[in-house]
Amino acid sequence: MTEPPATIVRACLRDGSGGSPTAVVLEDTPLSLSDAERRRVAVESGTSHAVFVRVHPGETREPIVDLRFFTAEGELPACGHGTVAALAYLASRDGAPAPRRATLRTSTRVFDGWSEPRGVHVAAAFDPGPVDLREPTETERGLALSALGLVPEEPDEPGSKVRVAALGRERLLVPVPDRTTLAALTPDFDRLRDACDRFGLLGAYVYSPPSPSGSLAARMFAPSIGVPEDIANANSGACLAAHLARQGTAELTIDMGDALGNPATISATAYSSGHQGQRIRLGGTARVDQKRNGSEA
Repeated sequence: MTEPPATIVRACLRDGSGGSPTAVVLEDTPLSLSDAERRRVAVESGTSHAVFVRVHPGETREPIVDLRFFTAEGELPACGHGTVAALAYLASRDGAPAPRRATLRTSTRVFDGWSEPRGVHVAAAFDPGPVDLREPTETERGLALSALGLVPEEPDEPGSKVRVAALGRERLLVPVPDRTTLAALTPDFDRLRDACDRFGLLGAYVYSPPSPSGSLAARMFAPSIGVPEDIANANSGACLAAHLARQGTAELTIDMGDALGNPATISATAYSSGHQGQRIRLGGTARVDQKRNGSEA
């Protein structure tokens, strides 16, 4: 069948530029796209990820929105920057000047999303859900760090240790001493993919220490899902926020994408929500660029 047009949204901009190009497809009616066709949307759009959006208008101004996420390798249970892109697309499509709220649904959960137009950009945020943290096994840690080109030993200082964080899927959180070390990383992607496939990991999220204001840099390597390096991996930012909140850093501003020439910034805030315990608010700014296989947006 003819595939629907994809709108390109640059999610998680930094100072109004850069960001992660994401293909957004609006499904006005149920489509009988195969998973192979959905994977092809991201490939043919020249983006790492594609998000498929179906809106169910409710009795109020707050819509219910179904989201599905795909890369060239297959479907993902969650995608943070894809969610930001979908919220920005819907805000741009509706043309509402005021902040909007939506109920978002994926295959695994229902959660809240917010958007606010800001000139040609849209600020979007959502609740990514609870994060589970654990220590990696020695084998997980050793193989992954070796593939990243890092020495598989850790100093004893607080905050230095590798963690496994689960939000949709498990991934490694790997600290490095500074931004210079982060920028110099040249992973062995074949070895990293083998290690991630062996342990069912999404990838390795490597980050520099946060400044007193919570500013840091990160790189996400996920060759197992067809994304050797992700421009903006927001859900991993939520995982890191949950981890660092235990050390007293509750608000993060995370720079990504510099190694790929697409600077991106993600905000992640950890807070306490009474009986729900720790929660995360995750967001970024986005711009709706253009449609592929269709007219200009």
